[in-house]
Amino acid sequence: MARPLRVLIDGTPLLGHRTGIGRYTAALAEELASVPAEVDVRAVAFTLRGWRALRTVLPHDVLARGLPVSARLLRQFWLRAPFPPVEFLAGPTDVMHGTNFVLPPTIRAGGVVTVHDLAFLDSPGDLPPSDRRLPELVRRSAARADVVCTPTRAVASVVEERLGVPASKIVVTPLGVDPAWFTARPPSPALRARLGLPSEYLLFVGAGGPRKGLGTLVAAHASRPSLPPLVLAGPGARSADDRVLRTGYLDDVDLRSVVAGAAALVLPSRDEGFGLPVLEALACDVPVVCTDVPALREVADGHAVHVPIGDVEALAQALEDAAGTPSTAAVAAARRAHAAEFTWRRTASATVGAYRRAAGQ
Repeated sequence: MARPLRVLIDGTPLLGHRTGIGRYTAALAEELASVPAEVDVRAVAFTLRGWRALRTVLPHDVLARGLPVSARLLRQFWLRAPFPPVEFLAGPTDVMHGTNFVLPPTIRAGGVVTVHDLAFLDSPGDLPPSDRRLPELVRRSAARADVVCTPTRAVASVVEERLGVPASKIVVTPLGVDPAWFTARPPSPALRARLGLPSEYLLFVGAGGPRKGLGTLVAAHASRPSLPPLVLAGPGARSADDRVLRTGYLDDVDLRSVVAGAAALVLPSRDEGFGLPVLEALACDVPVVCTDVPALREVADGHAVHVPIGDVEALAQALEDAAGTPSTAAVAAARRAHAAEFTWRRTASATVGAYRRAAGQ
């Protein structure tokens, strides 16, 4: 019997408050750990200060490898030359998986990189100063990789066009929905009181970066005083006025309840690579209003209302319609059935296929 494929994943996104990429990395690691006969998965974190914390956030039986090292310094080296290779930092492996856009150089290991979206190519000014050279790093990573994973066909098409990656080198690995979303219940009285949630509310979930379209959302909401209050759930300080509440970062348990209790979830982004909150809301039978961008149309597949990017009036009307239209049993069943098609086991299976291809190169 052949030994399991040794796979090293970039576990850096697991540290700190988890964004969508952190949730993807965590779920993937969990699923990979459940098939030890196929892959021996280990994780490395490219960070100087928080490296030891990686051990505490990995799934059972997934080992942390590597040395505390500055990610900024490493990126400066990798922009100049393919050195140091990841094996120098974390030991031998068959495959290195860059889960967050950047693929470290390797000596002999196959390379897989996940490119979640390419919004930063058109808006490099939105990047923090520490990431200003990210476009160049991603281009080099995609060129170096044996396989490039994308969450949607929409992103695969852009990667092929903008980065010059052959279609034969791209594998689409859609994200999954945790089963807990299908049994989520609206917030308890205690949670409502703790967060200051109104009895009815519209909900945005995510970080508030420029591409998320929060300016359009706030303007659309303000233009219709009849709409329920707006709740913004994501990293940042808590704040509230009569019409807009910012909850700050929510853990997974609280987030599921807050989504399940929403009158509608809205994602007004000018660009998305996948849009996981769309599926999570559908799993809770919550109506979804989102922009008409390729990835969101692909993921929602007819189960969301789409509006043009930046159209304040269209967004306001769609929110009013969504909040005022109760769903039927048939609509609820269709939403849940669609969300149920996306599982993390499916994500992991497709990703293991990418690992085998990369190791075979």
